[in-house]
Amino acid sequence: MTTRVTIWGELIGLPIRQYYVQAGGIRTRVLEGGDGPALVFIHGTGGHLEAYARNFAGLTPYFRMITYDMVGHGYSEKPDRPYTPDYLAEHLIGLLDALGIERAHLSGESLGGWVAAWAAAHFPERVDRLILNTPGNITNKPDVMQRVKESSLKAVREASYETVRARLEWLFYDKSQVTDELVAIRFRIYTQPGFERAMENIVAVQDWEIRKQYAWSPSWCNKIRARTLLLWTDHDPTGGLDEAELLLQWIPGSRLHVIRDAGHWPQWEKPEEFNEVHRSFLLGE
Repeated sequence: MTTRVTIWGELIGLPIRQYYVQAGGIRTRVLEGGDGPALVFIHGTGGHLEAYARNFAGLTPYFRMITYDMVGHGYSEKPDRPYTPDYLAEHLIGLLDALGIERAHLSGESLGGWVAAWAAAHFPERVDRLILNTPGNITNKPDVMQRVKESSLKAVREASYETVRARLEWLFYDKSQVTDELVAIRFRIYTQPGFERAMENIVAVQDWEIRKQYAWSPSWCNKIRARTLLLWTDHDPTGGLDEAELLLQWIPGSRLHVIRDAGHWPQWEKPEEFNEVHRSFLLGE
């Protein structure tokens, strides 16, 4: 019998709470649970905190687990400006300040990995250990940038369950794991008043003239001093293991772990292995 995945089914009975906080002046939605070292998860382009619903049960016994909607995303505030990695990293630091967290482990997926790495390079005193989860298009491939931009904008401008599902399915290796519930949640987010403009600001970094100021490079990756794990998959549509090899060269002392039979969301497709990798790396010597 196939177990049906539901977000509330993953969270039921856990000591969690959803709330809003002012993070650097931005009203920010947060989901938190557990005790122990602070571990902050950062979702990807056009995403939201529900991306980590399948990880709370496995990680809250060990960590103070926090996930949030980045500025401009989900149900957080959406100022009208491009959401570049530096701005998103400053918002992240504002969140740590608001929650009274001096240092935290960071785990970021896709754009969230870019933000986590930028924070580790530019605010090293605030980052303990770092996990970059399918951080995406390290080499700035124009076709990937165009695909992310076009599919994200279409999912908002032509919002329907079909366009939102198509945007999500592109991220998954096992497309059957894109549940009706997950589609419905993202559809509701994407049909908020003003979200089209927010999405334009979200995908601004897919334009090279903006992106080139923040593009992955050894010039800033070499500044990362946090112990770093690169968490890759064998079916990531945004970048292969050749890109992981670049980051291994650019980030001092970094390590690589590959999750098999997963796409861009291993936290959802392979939650048991994803959680175990986090426990082992973050709590190990």
